[in-house]
Amino acid sequence: MSQPVLGAPLDRVEGPGKVTGRIAYTADNDIPGMVHAVVVESTIANGRIAAIDESAARSAPGVIAIMTPRNAPRVDARKVDANDSLLFLLQGDAVEFDRQPVAVAIAETFEQATYAARLVRVRYDVRPPTTALASGERFLPDQIFGKPAQHKRGMPEDAFARAAVTLKQTYRTPTEHHNPMETHATIAQWTGDRLTIYDATQWVFGVQHRLAATFGIDPKAIRVVAPFVGGAFGCKGQTWSHVPLAAMAARLAGRPVKLVVTRPQMFGWVGHRPQTEQVVGLGAARDGTLAAVTHDVLSETSMSDEFVEPSVVFSRDLYAVPNYAMSDTLSRLNISKPTYQRGPGESTGSFAMESAMDELSYALGIDPLELRLRNYSANDPDSGKPYSSKRLRECYAAAAAQFGWSARNPKVRSTSRGRMLVGSGMATASRATHRSPCTVRMRMNADGNVLVQCGTIEQGTGTPTVYPQLAAEILEIPPERVRFEFGNTDLPAAPIAAGSQTSGSVGSAVVVAARRMRELLVSHDGKPPADGFEVELEDSPPPEEAEHATQAFGAHFAEVEVDPDLGTVRVTRFVGAFDGGRILNAKTARSQMLGGIVWGISMALFEDTRYDARSGRIMNANLSEYLVPTNADIPDVEVILIAGDDPFANPAGAKGIGEVGICGSAAAVANAVYHATGIRIRDLPITPDKLIR
Repeated sequence: MSQPVLGAPLDRVEGPGKVTGRIAYTADNDIPGMVHAVVVESTIANGRIAAIDESAARSAPGVIAIMTPRNAPRVDARKVDANDSLLFLLQGDAVEFDRQPVAVAIAETFEQATYAARLVRVRYDVRPPTTALASGERFLPDQIFGKPAQHKRGMPEDAFARAAVTLKQTYRTPTEHHNPMETHATIAQWTGDRLTIYDATQWVFGVQHRLAATFGIDPKAIRVVAPFVGGAFGCKGQTWSHVPLAAMAARLAGRPVKLVVTRPQMFGWVGHRPQTEQVVGLGAARDGTLAAVTHDVLSETSMSDEFVEPSVVFSRDLYAVPNYAMSDTLSRLNISKPTYQRGPGESTGSFAMESAMDELSYALGIDPLELRLRNYSANDPDSGKPYSSKRLRECYAAAAAQFGWSARNPKVRSTSRGRMLVGSGMATASRATHRSPCTVRMRMNADGNVLVQCGTIEQGTGTPTVYPQLAAEILEIPPERVRFEFGNTDLPAAPIAAGSQTSGSVGSAVVVAARRMRELLVSHDGKPPADGFEVELEDSPPPEEAEHATQAFGAHFAEVEVDPDLGTVRVTRFVGAFDGGRILNAKTARSQMLGGIVWGISMALFEDTRYDARSGRIMNANLSEYLVPTNADIPDVEVILIAGDDPFANPAGAKGIGEVGICGSAAAVANAVYHATGIRIRDLPITPDKLIR
């Protein structure tokens, strides 16, 4: 190769297939003899099923069966491990949340199943629901991802008492629901006691093991296929109720079954970002040096299960503050169990912490960027470990220069453009990245072409493009000679494609395998034998990797225009600079950062799931009323990638970049709104009614 390919902005090899519709997502697959299932969801949020009348539905055209708690196969809905969710599989009559599955209609066509589902009549014994965060039963969880729900370092109470300047404010983020382009979908087919599942999932092996436990069969008897995933962002990380329901329906019908979750049902049983109430306290010296930080979070969970939104990790792991205290409290509500949503914890926690830092900067008369630089941490402030790499200063400098931050008038409500108030705000981005064991199989044929196999998935991040680039660079061959096979449980095991870990996990396994393949080539004078070479290995993080803290970093700078009469907000400029370690493909990396920023703008200005307090029903369970930005709402976003390897993080030298873009971006917009208007919004989203005074 004359030019290095690693990091080059190569086009996605799967791109043409996606834009022309040739690539099949789960619901695009058809199996001979397949029928369709549609979930009947509850219309109450708390109570019990008193009776189900399915007589009209059963006599409707094309109907094969109506599956209810009376005739549903008996299965095990319990959790396999602590990170799983309890499943709602028609095993009882209790109803805990709006849109909980209560029956399934099975018919020859999707339209017939949909019609039959509407004919199912359910009578309930209704009890008043609880959906307000302040009204739920509060408790401290046993742990948050292996760490205590309360934590302290130093003496924060004493430090606050001595601090020259203190600030304590409450910040709120609403319930938000995932809305990837592809909704959930599952196809289930039994062949004797063997089960084949096509599923829109971030982890085929997780689905395999959960279904094995649910049906009491050997995991090896289950094959899970995820050809392509049309966006996930956390909601497809777990096995939700519709997956075993599809398999149960297939067993009941004796035929393959396709079950597609509708858009309104995406607001039902498949998780969401929980609402939070965060109290942040800052104590500082007159020069802005932080002496103490406290961060107390109240977030929602379901009646029978537990999920913690770890908002505190952002404040805990970013700034150099010697005295720190946090707590995470849960409130039980009549809602479905929350789950991970892009940047879980840091996305919500960064809004609170970075808003508070902005408030402190105005209280002290210190530039918001300068305040952050004065509290820059060279090591992880909680563990004391050195970072595997940290180029946050470079992010600040590059983004500020591109944005023109130094020309900003620091006075609030000082800048206008015509009749519009103009404001600029900034915030820090930070997100821990992880690595898990991963197995790959790599084969080089006699002609020099290479096949790499791994059971990871492609959810829009460029999997079949990026990992061939990585292998090609090491093997010194063109990337078009490397093919990446992925997306089913017949392939070597991969971790869940979530948690900003996929590049570090799968990428590192590819690196180690390619290096071994190169050694084999060298031993054969650079020519593979007639039957080729094959390498299969599991790569796991060695103990020495734990000696460093690995985080991706970034800096957000936003400009907004606010109509002083109407209270409308438009983001007019946005610049983000990011340290993601070694960039494997500049084009796909930019897309990840851009997508995160867009979602942060959406958090700041649009997204808000609304419950009816009387019924507990979600009132905007559709994309006409659950607002997300359109192209017209987003300006030209400038993304700057700060180049640099990270040899201490993992063999690939890469840090996870799928989530860092959303962390802090909502706060940058909120801070810009304050600069424009002098009105501090601490309760997202920022809507016109909150700005008209």
